[in-house]
Amino acid sequence: MQDTEDIAAEAEFEEDEEPSFSDTEDFEDDIDDEELFGDILREKPQETDGIDSVVVVDNVPQVGPERLEKLKNVIHKIFSKFGKITNEFYPEAEGKTKGYIFLEYASPIHATEAVKNADGYKLDKQHTFRVNVFTDFDKYMTISDEWETPEKQPFKDFGNLRHWLEDPDCRDHYSVIYESGERTGIYANDAKEPITAEERARWTETYVRWSPKGTYLATFHQRGIALWGGEKFKQIQRFSHQGVQLIDFSPCERYMVTFSPLMDTKDDPQAIIIWDVLTGQKKRGFHCESSAHWPIFKWSHDGKFFARMTQDTLSIYETPSMGLLDKKSLKISGIKDFSWSPGDNIIAFWVPEDKDIPARVTLMQLPSRQEIRVRNLFNVVDCKLHWQKQGDYLCVKVDRTPKGTQGVVTNFEIFRMREKQVPVDVVEMKEGIIAFAWEPNGSKFAVLHGESPRINASFYHVKNNGKIELIKMFDKQQANSIFWSPQGQFLVLAGLRSMNGALAFVDTSDCTLMNIAEHYMASDVEWDPTGRFLVTSVSWWSHKVDNAFWLWTFQGRLLQKNNKDRFCQLLWRPRPAILLSQEEIKLIKKDLKKYSKIFEQKDRLSQSKASKELVDKRRTMMDDYRKYRENATQMHQEQRTLRLELRGGVDTDELDSNVEDWEEETIEFFINEEIIPLGDPE
Repeated sequence: MQDTEDIAAEAEFEEDEEPSFSDTEDFEDDIDDEELFGDILREKPQETDGIDSVVVVDNVPQVGPERLEKLKNVIHKIFSKFGKITNEFYPEAEGKTKGYIFLEYASPIHATEAVKNADGYKLDKQHTFRVNVFTDFDKYMTISDEWETPEKQPFKDFGNLRHWLEDPDCRDHYSVIYESGERTGIYANDAKEPITAEERARWTETYVRWSPKGTYLATFHQRGIALWGGEKFKQIQRFSHQGVQLIDFSPCERYMVTFSPLMDTKDDPQAIIIWDVLTGQKKRGFHCESSAHWPIFKWSHDGKFFARMTQDTLSIYETPSMGLLDKKSLKISGIKDFSWSPGDNIIAFWVPEDKDIPARVTLMQLPSRQEIRVRNLFNVVDCKLHWQKQGDYLCVKVDRTPKGTQGVVTNFEIFRMREKQVPVDVVEMKEGIIAFAWEPNGSKFAVLHGESPRINASFYHVKNNGKIELIKMFDKQQANSIFWSPQGQFLVLAGLRSMNGALAFVDTSDCTLMNIAEHYMASDVEWDPTGRFLVTSVSWWSHKVDNAFWLWTFQGRLLQKNNKDRFCQLLWRPRPAILLSQEEIKLIKKDLKKYSKIFEQKDRLSQSKASKELVDKRRTMMDDYRKYRENATQMHQEQRTLRLELRGGVDTDELDSNVEDWEEETIEFFINEEIIPLGDPE
């Protein structure tokens, strides 16, 4: 029966007209070919492919027939990395090659890549390649002999980009994101209360970031990054990078690195882009499969070099060309991690054990690539590299499993970078390591070790005589993080998040606990650049209640509690390096008492001024209240007749106006009972 119904339905459908799939007359096709099949169009052959795909390589060795095959193999090995080579031509004269060759690629993109990466390639001491696309010859031949004056570009005045450093009261700035990211404010720090410098709604879509010297504020947007600066925080530069998620700056602030997971293509690497901050131009793009270990590129202290690590390879690039240093990467089998010295162009990297070959830590000088120190290590599980801020010391935290034992032992291998042949001292720790941190401007380091609830804090001093001295150990500390003051000497041991925000303020000059405090559920600790103030905060991003930031002195005295609705992030504005010499700094420290009197007097004046302002403010508020009360009383009197009319002549303005209608009721209730024992009379 069902089959019969199906056949009938099919017959009925065949009799009907075939449905039309044509567009209506008024239909407008607003989708272009690029959107529909852009990837296919990019592969479409171009009319000029025959020329655009050809490169000319000059300064090639001149060889005879007996060495020609070997030369071809070398050339092919170098240039086939950039794409498929479809044709090669080696012009000859008098039985030798002429010293230049022609290579044709399958695509103009490959030819462009060859020019970008192989131009300047050093084959040997006598031969450095010069590489051009063949069409460059036509372009240079048609250049006019007449000089054309470049169009004058209007000067854009963004104001003083370092105006905050000229504050007579030396107030540092910090940025605050609150209302779950809806509002961003820039404030000048003051012991009494924050002073608003700038505040805007929806200034950023995710978070903000200061540049290393504090010149620029970077905000994140779906279409890219914007940089702001100057006294009024005008927009200085925009960088278009769709879906950008992460950024990083070079230490010199000349370059910015952005990452987006949306933009990468095989032929045009755009996952990571390096930008010129001053011009806004894209310097180079790179592929990136994962941003798990950001920053992907690590910069040298002066911004001259940047490097990235891939499997068995360390690639070092130089600025401003953005090309590989010496046109080749370093092949380092098994490389696990690397780090630049903060004070010199030295890279430290470590390689794990491989069969009978021990693990090793290597220090390499750049650009010479000279290995200045190699340290072999045995039974290694893991290594972490910790540089002291000035590059005077390197600590390699080595987790080892000694033969015959099951537990993990940690060694701190301390490299003395300023001494001849870089001697190494070793500190062995039998307990698990929770945190390690160098004193920024000194030779001390702090370690948190042990397991909760028995966490110990140990302080060490690297002495000039080749010894490392344990200065002090505090036991039973509630801490999982160490935060040194940027100027050294003072630090905070903090128990963040799960440890409920316990804080211990320590002076390491004599290892005394200055104060013990708590900021419940604190998620972040931030020192100001001068080391005078400290902020603890509970971010809405990590904890949905009690969102606020508190301001402390370096001694642990609480100055302010700033509650912000759905507070997210606070970042201090960095300061550029100090311009004073060491001799000038020593002189200031010597005469500090003389300066202190001036500052103390200024503080007293500011306090009295603040007190006067507070009194004036309260007096104004009281005057406003009195005026309001007088107006309300007058209105109340004017409405008396109306009230009597509405209430049937009963005057309710006086409390006892209707006393004759009251009823008196007495209520008794039990309060307590007391039993007093009576003893025999004496």
